[in-house]
Amino acid sequence: MKDWTLLTAPELDPTGGELPAVVLDVDLAEPLPPVAAVHPDGRRVRRAWVLARLFTEPIGAALIDVPDGGLRPAGLGAALAPAIGQHFGGLPVPIDGYTPATEPAFLARRRAVLDAAPHITAVVCTRERPGALARCLDSLIAQRYPAFRVLVVDNAPITGAAAEVTRAAARRGPVDYLREERLGRSFARNTAVRQLPGEILAWIDEDAVADPHWLAEIACALAGDPAADAVCGLSVPAELESQTQLWYERLTGARSFSRSPVTKPFTEITPVAFRAGVIERVGMFDTALGAGTPAGSGEDVLALARVLVGGGRAVHQPSALSWRHYPSDLDGLRRRITSDAKGVAGAYMRMVFERPTLLGKAMRHAMRVPVADGIPREVLRAGRRGMVAGPGAYLRGRRVAKARDR
Repeated sequence: MKDWTLLTAPELDPTGGELPAVVLDVDLAEPLPPVAAVHPDGRRVRRAWVLARLFTEPIGAALIDVPDGGLRPAGLGAALAPAIGQHFGGLPVPIDGYTPATEPAFLARRRAVLDAAPHITAVVCTRERPGALARCLDSLIAQRYPAFRVLVVDNAPITGAAAEVTRAAARRGPVDYLREERLGRSFARNTAVRQLPGEILAWIDEDAVADPHWLAEIACALAGDPAADAVCGLSVPAELESQTQLWYERLTGARSFSRSPVTKPFTEITPVAFRAGVIERVGMFDTALGAGTPAGSGEDVLALARVLVGGGRAVHQPSALSWRHYPSDLDGLRRRITSDAKGVAGAYMRMVFERPTLLGKAMRHAMRVPVADGIPREVLRAGRRGMVAGPGAYLRGRRVAKARDR
């Protein structure tokens, strides 16, 4: 499990406040835990965000209210049933651990892939966030995969913090360091692509923590669809310690737990890996998009769209799982939502430049209204402002990127 469970809850601290939601990671191959109503620090736990797995495979998630007396395993199983009940043929969710008659097909597939594991390089583009980078590298070094390396690309560094963190990680695992002096995450991404020709590249942001089977499941996706050019993974919250994090989860947390082809070029699903040569084929990452540009993000959205409209294939592999840290305060939330929206709108604009016939699809996707129940209007307005500002931000980004590339 990812966070905590208690058989006996501590006393509620009336000055300790509330915890909007505790994040739990449970595997139904093991007995379900109870969920206490009081966190070890005395805060009252209002909800539990639960990722449910079966033999390490993610099969569903649910946000569950936690009553005053906490949740016993049977109560947790009943609350999870709407999200995962189909996996048990309508029978109750097992609370004492699920034991199949034969080896689960999911594990058999992974074992077969690991027997002939292709080499994968995990790339982390970073800038002055040593604490987040250290957590990310710890998760990559711990990958249960036999053939990988990690490349840290330090983008326009001001200090030597990232280099120091990388050196420490390199003493424990296969981690290399590279500098890219031009500011912009897409410059850093493209430097990695040019440095590693002929390699499968897996991408992870510095504020994410990779599941131990992240690389193995990327390899499984590529092996399962030999024609696939890209793999899209699943991102889940690392914590929901503040109300703003819970709002961000509600706005962005629509997820599919089914392995399936990705066919729509305009989607919130983002790629986590590309086969060798694919990024070069679609024209590299657009340096007018991404962190360090006026748009702030969107370069991976555009890369995936280019793959798909160019006749390539992508697959959604929810078991290629990572845990993301969401903004913990209102200002950070507004900035993240605005940046997300600007980047998406900028990417869509670039795609329409390249393929004018996609204008209708891009507009329909951009105009979708997010779930607004209980979320402050100022937060929703941040997304709308970002979407409106995105095209202009992209055009400014083109001028900035041209100047930086001189």
